Amino acid sequence: MHAFLDACVLYPPLVRAVLLGAAEAGLCRPAWSPRVLAEWHIAVARKQGAEAAAAVERTQSVMRLAFPDAEITPHPEWEGAPGLPDPADAHVIAAAVAARADTLVTFNLRDFPTRRLAAHGITVRHPDGLLWELWSQAPGVMTAVVRHGTGVDDPAGCRRVLKRARLPRLGKAMLSGEPGGS
Repeated sequence: MHAFLDACVLYPPLVRAVLLGAAEAGLCRPAWSPRVLAEWHIAVARKQGAEAAAAVERTQSVMRLAFPDAEITPHPEWEGAPGLPDPADAHVIAAAVAARADTLVTFNLRDFPTRRLAAHGITVRHPDGLLWELWSQAPGVMTAVVRHGTGVDDPAGCRRVLKRARLPRLGKAMLSGEPGGS
């Protein structure tokens, strides 16, 4: 799976840690654009200040080293694509298309119409559903990734932390210990 990561899934440290941990484990291949990284940086600077923004810059440097082929610059003509609920998101689709991603990972599902992306072979996924799917395919690997990302070893604690991070389905699966999260 080649997953383009929207800024909103890079912003929360835990979600980013689990997504990139899954990528490091070889379960998916991440992609992002310079503009997505800039949006993340600006949001952190605005909400948390200069010190937090400097930490984001360091994290982005580490990401670039860990995934040297992940950063994609879209073709400018794609960035003006009309027909989106939020025209400011056209650059995300442009970059996902340029990356040849098959998945766009975002919390903002409404901003990316399924039909619009399907024309480019891209599926829009909420990070919870995507990570649950990866856990279902490789529970041992993903359990290690989640425990490392959360810093929590017990399943109940993982579930609480994941639920607060807007990853309740993954948390339920972790608690049950069985693929499917039943």
